Amino acid sequence: MLGAIGLDERQEAAYRELVTLGAAGVSDLALRLGLAEPQTERTLLRLEAQGLAARSSYRPGRWVAAAPGVALGALLRRQRHELERAELAAALLAKEYRAEAVEPEVHDLVEVVTGASAVAHRFRQLQLGAEAEVCALVTGRPVAVTGPENEAEEDAAARGVMYRVVVEREVLEQPGGVAELSAALDRDERVRVVDRVPTKLLVADRALAMVPLSARGAEPAALVVHASGLLESLRGLFEAVWREAVPLCLDPDGAGSGGRVAERGTPGPDATDLEVLSLLLAGMTDASVAKQLDLGLRTVQRRVKSLMELTGVTTRLQLGWHAYERGWLTR
Repeated sequence: MLGAIGLDERQEAAYRELVTLGAAGVSDLALRLGLAEPQTERTLLRLEAQGLAARSSYRPGRWVAAAPGVALGALLRRQRHELERAELAAALLAKEYRAEAVEPEVHDLVEVVTGASAVAHRFRQLQLGAEAEVCALVTGRPVAVTGPENEAEEDAAARGVMYRVVVEREVLEQPGGVAELSAALDRDERVRVVDRVPTKLLVADRALAMVPLSARGAEPAALVVHASGLLESLRGLFEAVWREAVPLCLDPDGAGSGGRVAERGTPGPDATDLEVLSLLLAGMTDASVAKQLDLGLRTVQRRVKSLMELTGVTTRLQLGWHAYERGWLTR
């Protein structure tokens, strides 16, 4: 928790112990931390250099913690000052870059990134630098970055960056795919589904785009495209796929489908009904829905039949139309 102001885990643990105990000797603290005494002593010396600990003047051989309100406050102010200086430097460099690149060369409009780690790093960087919107086309065959590893997406969404994502139907069939997409919807991301997306794609703030470059089986590589006619084409590609895709609606709590559920005491679909319906409309088979939701095949079919009776329709196509008309699958 205190890593943001420059403390590593060992230093934070030692400081917390000192705060709790009031005062402690090296041997006692080493025992509590599970460290060797030389390591503990070096940790205390680092805390002393940061103004967080000091040798007791009343009890020789013992260490005391500096008051958190004063000591940590000083570190926080110093960190803020450093961040402000870094922000100013970044602004000046950006201004200088714009001045020098009014007429950028053609080769400056595209970056080639090679290697799985480099591609994953650039992918995260684009999202962490986004301020307004991230648009993405997602295939069911990740190469350098997988959904669970993409912490940058959670960070950007938490900062208020809007996400629009189109996923291939194959993603729903993968283990954990529905849970991952439900978590995305819980972050207020907008997700749609199509049979196939033409390519993997990420567009950040309409200013940068990233597309895969390498052929299947080759070393991962990608193109990072800056403002240009090519970027406009990639944005147009995303918008075209987005318009044709089907909205996906899942329960933000991950237990059932989202949307407006009928109030208690009134007839209507429950959360599981809505999730079944949403996945069917996304193109999954009854068997796939049953597997994803850990339900029996007959249970899924029975729920669909009940919904058809509730809406008075005779086909699943009519059921899907009524679901949207009644607002069951709007988010």
